[in-house]
Amino acid sequence: MHLQRRNRITRKSEAIRSLVRETILTPDDFIVPLFIDEGVNVKTEITSMPGYYRNSLDVTVNEVKELWSMGLKAVLLFVKSKDELKDNTGKEAWNKDGLMQRSIKAIKDAVPEMYVMTDVALDPYSSYGHDGIVKDGQIVNDETVEALVKMSISHAEAGADMVAPSDMMDGRIGAIRKGLEENNFINTGIMSYSAKYASCFYGPFRDALDSAPGFGDKKTYQMDYANRIEAIKETVMDVEEGADIVMVKPALSYLDIIREVKNAVNVPVSAYNISGEYAMIKAAAEKGWINEDKAIMEVLTSIKRAGADLIATYFAKDAIRILNH
Repeated sequence: MHLQRRNRITRKSEAIRSLVRETILTPDDFIVPLFIDEGVNVKTEITSMPGYYRNSLDVTVNEVKELWSMGLKAVLLFVKSKDELKDNTGKEAWNKDGLMQRSIKAIKDAVPEMYVMTDVALDPYSSYGHDGIVKDGQIVNDETVEALVKMSISHAEAGADMVAPSDMMDGRIGAIRKGLEENNFINTGIMSYSAKYASCFYGPFRDALDSAPGFGDKKTYQMDYANRIEAIKETVMDVEEGADIVMVKPALSYLDIIREVKNAVNVPVSAYNISGEYAMIKAAAEKGWINEDKAIMEVLTSIKRAGADLIATYFAKDAIRILNH
């Protein structure tokens, strides 16, 4: 049998496979989400996210030092607000002495070069568990945007390198950019959750922060998972309004959207490998149904291959361990 070309030649051994490999994961690809709680020496495993923890600030600082030593250079902060601080205005979100603000300062003091990103949305601070202010059973847009601007400026004042609005309110990127500029935070970036879908895979995350909606769902502001073109519209608008990085969330069920967004914009694209995606691999591995390390690397590679320049993932430390093995 004579073949002009044999494609298997470049698959013959690990040596040649590694030489021609198109998609390579490195520590520079990862953003590490961190959950922070009040207290001292607190390390609480999140039941639905085995091996992942909600830590007090002192423990978090030590974690950040370890991350930096591993070559991981960016963290994305989420805080668990006390119930007594929650209301329908979200005002705790811009308290200069709030947990988020203290966390930013402590991390920047401990590891100045760590790139600190912060979640911007009202759900951790809302008595309703929604990303915005509630009036007459509806999540109101414009008043929420005003609150998000205050929140973003507060994070910038505390030393955040980049704010990450995850709320999906209309017009918030332009408003936040304007607020940052007017307050002379000209070097504070915005990573917009531009295409954030209403997904069932967020469940474990809401366990982590006790931020599940108290009524209804989030479908009036998060996107319908059946839609593709809408994601491009949302993302292009965010870029026009001043987003420095755009995000697709979740990642695994939306690899096509990541590629569409990558092809449509000229800014870096991030993707969030979310809690439910993490939990599925952990649960299947615990059952012995899949090889955990191989699944982690295949999933993360698929997200990068789809077009993500950055990946927010709970598997970041695992990935570094596997890469260094």
